[in-house]
Amino acid sequence: MARVFAISDLHLSLAVAEKSMDVFGARWERYIPRLAEAWTREVRADDLVLIPGDISWAMQLKEAAPDFAFLAELSGQKILLRGNHDYWWSSYRQVTGSLPDGLRAIQNNALRFEQVTVAGTRGWLSPQHNAFSEEKDRKIFERELGRLRLSLSALPEETTNIVMLHYPPFSEKGEPTAFVQVLEEFPVAHVVYGHLHGAASKTAFCGERNGIAYHFVSADHLAFTPKQILSSV
Repeated sequence: MARVFAISDLHLSLAVAEKSMDVFGARWERYIPRLAEAWTREVRADDLVLIPGDISWAMQLKEAAPDFAFLAELSGQKILLRGNHDYWWSSYRQVTGSLPDGLRAIQNNALRFEQVTVAGTRGWLSPQHNAFSEEKDRKIFERELGRLRLSLSALPEETTNIVMLHYPPFSEKGEPTAFVQVLEEFPVAHVVYGHLHGAASKTAFCGERNGIAYHFVSADHLAFTPKQILSSV
């Protein structure tokens, strides 16, 4: 039976050498071959892998092609979600039209994979965050809430439903944000998210709240090994 894995914040740079993550410390040394090794060891051809954001350092869609090709060569079916550093992500139509076989993208919609349905949106800084700016962030925050609700509206009742977010749906103090309130209105079983790195990873909420299991899956936090979310589909 197929299984479901998740890993975010790959920050691939196969076409953008100056953006290598090696400069961010020992945990990022040789991260691309380490990712490939762990992925090959853990993931089978019929598995599903969710990648919730910060996939490639490319600035333009065509620059991301080598990173897409790298992911396509890895085992499993992959679903991509936009992160805050995915500047190459243009229109949904352009992105989906550029992806090789084995890669699919999600944006304000839901995709079904056997008995699992995946929904999601990028998310944003919440008003509880110290860096939140009413002027700069409020409009994006409200827009992302609307996009999440739109995506969740496509979830069926009869499948195991997983939501991908890039930004954490909890504050730095572990307080639920408005994203959690929306999630709890729908038949959601699991939420995967990333975005946080280094010391900030310690603030990530992992565990269950009101019947929803939350998984923090930033690649460096997982030692570049995809985390298994479901044992069978």
